Amino acid sequence: MTTERIVKSGSGWRLGWNPQATHYQGLVGTDEWAIELTQAELDDFCRLLAQLAQAIEDIADELVDEEKITCEAESDLLWMEVEGYPSAYTLRLILNQERRCEGSWQATAVPGLLQATQSFKVF
Repeated sequence: MTTERIVKSGSGWRLGWNPQATHYQGLVGTDEWAIELTQAELDDFCRLLAQLAQAIEDIADELVDEEKITCEAESDLLWMEVEGYPSAYTLRLILNQERRCEGSWQATAVPGLLQATQSFKVF
């Protein structure tokens, strides 16, 4: 059985998986840019985004109205940050290995990207 290439996209985000690729099986991006990721980088991206979303949810009740929050998470492979309000926050990504890349998503794109990563079980 051959696994097919998967590309999911929504308003302001893209997420891809190509199991046939030799080195960069994953892809993350927006409508304007994309970064290819190794399987390990994509695994970390999905895991860290879920951790950041949970951290925002956990702290939401402790914030006063209109108080912004910034949370960071990282692995050996990448660094991620969310910034904004519990109901709307931006996401930043910086790769730490091999090549140096940086990307970001607008707050309107993050909920769709988060939902896609939760159902994107390649890891």
